[in-house]
Amino acid sequence: MDMHEATGLHSQAQGDAAADLFGSFQLGGDEFALPAGCIREVVNYPAKVTALPLSPAYLEGMFTLRGSVIPVVNLGRLFRADAPRAVATDKIAILDFQQVLIGIVFQDTGEILRVPASARSALQYGAGDAHAVIAGTILLDGGARLLQILDPHALLRIENVPHVLALQASGAKLSTARYHAQSERRQCVSFHAAGATFAFEMLAIQEIIKVPELHSSLLNSELCLGRMHFRGSQVAVVDFGALLQAAGSGKAATPEQRIIVVRLEETTIGFLVDSVDSIVHFFGDEVLPIPLLSKARAAMFAGCITREGLGDIIFLDHKEILSQAEIVEMRDGHARLYPADTETATAATRKAQRRVYITFTVETQFAVEIGQVREIIDFSGAITTPPGMPACMRGMLNLRQQMISIIDLRQLYAMPPLADTGAGKILIVERGAERYGFLVDHVDNIMTISDSQRFAAPQIIRTGTHDDLRSEMDEMIDIGTQEQRQTLSVFQCDHLLEKLGSALPQAA
Repeated sequence: MDMHEATGLHSQAQGDAAADLFGSFQLGGDEFALPAGCIREVVNYPAKVTALPLSPAYLEGMFTLRGSVIPVVNLGRLFRADAPRAVATDKIAILDFQQVLIGIVFQDTGEILRVPASARSALQYGAGDAHAVIAGTILLDGGARLLQILDPHALLRIENVPHVLALQASGAKLSTARYHAQSERRQCVSFHAAGATFAFEMLAIQEIIKVPELHSSLLNSELCLGRMHFRGSQVAVVDFGALLQAAGSGKAATPEQRIIVVRLEETTIGFLVDSVDSIVHFFGDEVLPIPLLSKARAAMFAGCITREGLGDIIFLDHKEILSQAEIVEMRDGHARLYPADTETATAATRKAQRRVYITFTVETQFAVEIGQVREIIDFSGAITTPPGMPACMRGMLNLRQQMISIIDLRQLYAMPPLADTGAGKILIVERGAERYGFLVDHVDNIMTISDSQRFAAPQIIRTGTHDDLRSEMDEMIDIGTQEQRQTLSVFQCDHLLEKLGSALPQAA
């Protein structure tokens, strides 16, 4: 859709051989013009604009449009920092800027103008003048109408144009079907911080834990909250909101807060976040480049992943979150000031194979190997219940054009129904070409456990009644400490699906 179609503008012919086309826009009582050749289209202000941390004050955020991430620039705030924020009735002009799309907010669109050279004048500015974004003026109607011409090249500076173009080029090399057939499906964990949704790639995460007791450190700062004991070592804990310079960072703790323990080179760092939400599967071509208007920690923003129900997820490059100097200071400083209370691990533990588990609750707590779970989604009201389904079936969910049977584990094992189903989560698992969802109360943590902590379930548990979900599980893991031992039954999806195979309908 071009600007003519998007706005229904009419042309004003001027009959001059040197005439150029401009699109006019209204903002705060002023009228501006942009060269028509750089205007891709004009769209309504989107219902959802995702804030992009560490960005200039004039950036409203970003949204996705037909496979591209569009930064939204508030022109008024570019001129004046205290200008009003954008509102739902505003329009966005999509500009093609160095082959990268940028959105400019206006209050209203005007018309397509054919302007002769005689009606235009250029303006000259001193170096560094902010008003250099106004390249000149257009005088119409005998001088009664003045339009300010915007220079898109002076208006914005995209810091990562080569990165954006490289990702766009790599995504265009193969069709989606061919690309997915030849590439590896990856996993990331989404979380909330600073009012936005982010994700770390699963490979970067060692564990996700509830917030333990944090100990003060001489290295405490606005960024570093302190240190925690983690597997025999002192690990620095970073406030992710403070790292993003978010307002309200350091607020009071909540039960939903988690610490994501990430390995950065040879250093382990804990990041405090507001909540951990879902596990998302993606392919490389689904990571859309984000045109960045700021240099602040720009390398950490690897791209954007869009998912129905989750919105826009800012995908992070964990290796670029902290500078080398920051990592060295936290690692060496804490190692020097606070030697480990115990040996990091015995030689036997270091050699033991380790596996990653998701812990979740269905009345009691369970663990499942992360490789058995395709993704985790929120429980949604968009579940349909065809007639004649077994009692344990909550219904069918259409997830990205594939029907998924939702199994209510509480119903299956005669447990009381969940009081607040809105807080429930669905573990999506695959069995051949079919997918199923297990409805659980909530997902708790992600953790790495050594095989030495996995053992056969006691016979008394395995011979329990059919109404006890634990009786279906023949292994357990030990996630406790010497002071507080805790064991969880290991949930085995295939085992349970085989048992229920005769009762479950085949997804279409």
